[in-house]
Amino acid sequence: MPLAVETLPARIAATPALARWGRDLHAEVLLEVGDQAWMLSLRDGQVARVQAGPFVMPSFTLALRIDPEGLARFLAPDPAPGWQDLLALRRHGALRVEGDTKPFFQHLMWFKGALALLREGAAPKPAAPKPAPFGNVTAEPITGRYYRMDIEGRPHRVYVEEAGEGVPLLLLHTAGSDGRQWRELLNDTDVTRRFRCIAFDMPWHGKSSPPAGWEGETYRLTTAGYTGLVVRMAEALGLDRPVVMGCSIGGRIVLDLAAEHPDRFRGVIGLQGSAFTGRYYDLSVLHHPHIHGGEVSAAIVSGLVAPTAPEAGKWETLWHYMQGGPGVFRGDLHFYSEEGDLRSKLARIDTRRCPVVLMNGEYDYSASPEAARATVAAIPGAEAIIMPGLGHFPMSEDYAALRPHLLPVLERLGAR
Repeated sequence: MPLAVETLPARIAATPALARWGRDLHAEVLLEVGDQAWMLSLRDGQVARVQAGPFVMPSFTLALRIDPEGLARFLAPDPAPGWQDLLALRRHGALRVEGDTKPFFQHLMWFKGALALLREGAAPKPAAPKPAPFGNVTAEPITGRYYRMDIEGRPHRVYVEEAGEGVPLLLLHTAGSDGRQWRELLNDTDVTRRFRCIAFDMPWHGKSSPPAGWEGETYRLTTAGYTGLVVRMAEALGLDRPVVMGCSIGGRIVLDLAAEHPDRFRGVIGLQGSAFTGRYYDLSVLHHPHIHGGEVSAAIVSGLVAPTAPEAGKWETLWHYMQGGPGVFRGDLHFYSEEGDLRSKLARIDTRRCPVVLMNGEYDYSASPEAARATVAAIPGAEAIIMPGLGHFPMSEDYAALRPHLLPVLERLGAR
């Protein structure tokens, strides 16, 4: 496929937003697409020189070797769901990163943005909403408090936000983030007039500190620990058969709750849920002394946000990731990508006792629509809802688009 790589220096220079992500990026990058090759000399996030191949024994810092068909899908004006991100190519086996991969992950947001500039005719982003006039102050109907409790025999201080009254709805955030992801749902009166909505920050996340002695530990989330945490929170808050809705890791653990504790819960909803995912990049870069943990975490998940999402929703979602504690996202992915394989438990789930609904965005290439369908196929009576125009973080990236899919599901489960 013809690529206008020689235009990259001017395109990058004309994209000021890349300057933040490319600061201190100095590297010789070999870009190889099929039998075409270019050497990019990068200086402080700018392309100082482009040299076209072929090359004999080239010297480079790192090499990006991309399958031409995969790159064509990525560079389509409106990429098909699952092909919209550079790491999606890695997920599909269409990208190999070789050499010194450290600069790639140090500046992952830059590499994603720079290569996307080769895309022609991309749809413009929706305009950001105008700010409210100065002096327009309102209070959101959300209350927050800390609860002191023992979890797995150790004292913890857990931060909880809630709004509304009625059927308890326990909300679980994604890996590496916190309960702020549920802000718009907690402000939705059509939900809160029927449900007592409760979002808590898992220990080590958000406003919930690690337990005393954390400085000598490595945080790792496990299936048993996560399920125990959710059951403990429901007990501590006195919740009578709550509906549990989680996203990503939360969308995974609801399957274990349904299998192990079906009579404790009125039903479960897995946003971006599937029984297993596996690894498609080196997780060690998330807790590396030479890589900014917050920025690389946000860069990795940035392509899981749907390209149709409002910019404000996308960047608020990513900001939460930039604030995560050192090694926490990595520790959560121990469950999501390694230990937490729930496929063997699916046949045990009795949806007559605990209904299961998975709701997955079409642009999520991690917990993909295909993975959701395969999961519900193994659970008699379970339901999969595939949501157009949404990615991995529907409640925070674009709640308005999630809402029409979610309200009928809540209505059904709340009526049980």
